[in-house]
Amino acid sequence: MSDTAPESVPEPVDGPGSTTESTRAEPEHEEYQEYDPAAPAPLAVPRTPTGHAEVDALLDRLADADHLATDGHVEVYEDVHRGLRDALTALDARPGPPAPPAPYGQHRS
Repeated sequence: MSDTAPESVPEPVDGPGSTTESTRAEPEHEEYQEYDPAAPAPLAVPRTPTGHAEVDALLDRLADADHLATDGHVEVYEDVHRGLRDALTALDARPGPPAPPAPYGQHRS
């Protein structure tokens, strides 16, 4: 053993061109976002246009649920369901050609 003090090693200095600067893994504040599994996240489900403006508008409304918490989805889904049901009912209510007359004597016994 020796009674002499060990040689001191100089600490690395950060600066332009230093190797410690490029190996540092600190995220920048603006770009760093912590993952929150409870936060609303878009499902990004593709929607194919139907060609019927009213139906397409209702299907586009489903995207509103992407930004809501789960308990807010019900209101959007019920609204879209109601609108689609009304659109289908309107198709059934449209006047079509008149029904052909019944042949004479068909209901006689």
